[in-house]
Amino acid sequence: MIRSTTPLALALMLAMPAYAQDVSAPAPAPTPSAAARNAIVNAELPADQAALKSHVMFLASDAMKGREAGSPEFNIAAQYVASQFYAAGLKPAGDDGGFLQSVPLISYKLDSGTLALTAKSGPVTLEAGKDFIVGANPETPDFTLTAPVVFVGYGIVGQGRDDYKGVNVKGKIVAYFGGAPESFPGEIGAHFSNPASKAEIAARHGAVGTITLESPRTAKTRPFAFYAGYATRARFTWGNPNGTGHISAPGTPGLGMISMAGGEKLFAGAKQKWAAVLKAAEADNAVFKAEALPVTVTVAAKTALTPVQSYNVAGMIPGTDPTLSKEIVVLSAHLDHIGVGRPDKTGDTINNGALDDAVGIASLIEEAKRFKGAETKPRRSILFLAVTAEEKGLIGSDYFANHPTVPAEAIVADVNLDMPIITYKFQDVVVYGATHSTLGPIVERAGKAIGVPLSDDPLPGENIFVRSDHYNFVRKGVPSVFLWPGAGGPGRAAIDDFMKNHYHQPSDEVGQLPAIDWESGVRFVDVNYRIAREIADGDQRPLWNKGDFFGTTYNGPGAK
Repeated sequence: MIRSTTPLALALMLAMPAYAQDVSAPAPAPTPSAAARNAIVNAELPADQAALKSHVMFLASDAMKGREAGSPEFNIAAQYVASQFYAAGLKPAGDDGGFLQSVPLISYKLDSGTLALTAKSGPVTLEAGKDFIVGANPETPDFTLTAPVVFVGYGIVGQGRDDYKGVNVKGKIVAYFGGAPESFPGEIGAHFSNPASKAEIAARHGAVGTITLESPRTAKTRPFAFYAGYATRARFTWGNPNGTGHISAPGTPGLGMISMAGGEKLFAGAKQKWAAVLKAAEADNAVFKAEALPVTVTVAAKTALTPVQSYNVAGMIPGTDPTLSKEIVVLSAHLDHIGVGRPDKTGDTINNGALDDAVGIASLIEEAKRFKGAETKPRRSILFLAVTAEEKGLIGSDYFANHPTVPAEAIVADVNLDMPIITYKFQDVVVYGATHSTLGPIVERAGKAIGVPLSDDPLPGENIFVRSDHYNFVRKGVPSVFLWPGAGGPGRAAIDDFMKNHYHQPSDEVGQLPAIDWESGVRFVDVNYRIAREIADGDQRPLWNKGDFFGTTYNGPGAK
């Protein structure tokens, strides 16, 4: 799962690896840990549990060096998944009749950047690293822009508010605070906190760039100095055909960030005093008045681009119904992890990613085998999709969503498997997205079939709904869900332990984690299989609930 960040951190770090490396430099040769060497030593398991564990043992072994997207070890892992899809009897659904879809990643890094401010009285001095940070621009590596600035509050349109009301931002730069009002429902607030969502709103209004403003609320968790330290670190996106990098709102790049100290200078001569704006921003549900500021900003940025090749892996089970087989249910999981990084207290540098997300990929493989071995084949077609670069900003799934290897209009649902924590016998399941579409009753029935109810999000402040690959299908109007074992019984303690002591750390490894409960892993496979099976065999394709925010926002079926 992509690293947890605040909304402002996402603006600068969404596509950045956990420990960014020079992509041209080889990773240091790892020393296998005792846990890795002894991982195979255990009591004999039933065949279904042993099969699940065998995939994880390979994918999360030290030999895979953490499966960082673009690395030789990731490519080996992709070939492993392709071979498993072949063994399970899946049809190739990648490029050129194979299982692999080529994903042209782009590593991009700010070489140099300046931001100049001109008020009615003349130039205003701004200090780099103190007043502002310039953002890298992979879409236009040699970039210059001069334009007026308009303040638009949170930069949100929706949920009963219009932060652009009364102003014309066409051809102008918009400046807004990160995050969203506390009154927004959790998943909707997470959506609007996503920088991509705000950039898309700005683009629809004709803006030519965006600037994120530091606020008193965001400064409490991660101050401006934190972001300044990351301003020149490498990040990732996927590549356009001309070799440049994709951005979420083409033509409306993120230009950078201005601190609270810099905001005082930005608002010089404005009708609203910056001190009053900051005071208002401290409130949970602040409402701001949009205003064209009496200043012009000139931004210049030079961005270095480095192509990095990676792959998604796609295999298909064709449906049997003459009509419904043309529709496709996607089962997805991410294959990458964060690679080799800083040593932990034991000196281990390999972030193995056993639960994040080797278990998800193993579940995907075992579900494929269940579908293929079932006496009755599914009516709809099933696409099994292992994606790259989730940890670098959900990039592999975003690339697939924009360049699908199957007809885009044929995709009717996505069921995503990411980081199931199976170190305990789960008593319930959390299903992100269940309340938004007719998938909700389907997942509830699947849980009841194995004796587990649906439960609430155990980590409501983590914005998980926008942090895994299903979200890119949601943004294409496809009803989607993402499952986790729940926090009932021993679950709360197990989830807390993993997130504190193992998440994105070398100890996410078979042999170092608390004992993985492979029986629970098989139960997790079972509930996911039941969900996908009912979607595949249902007479009606999944529909967004009438009036649902995500369905109406992305013009999904059934929402209007």
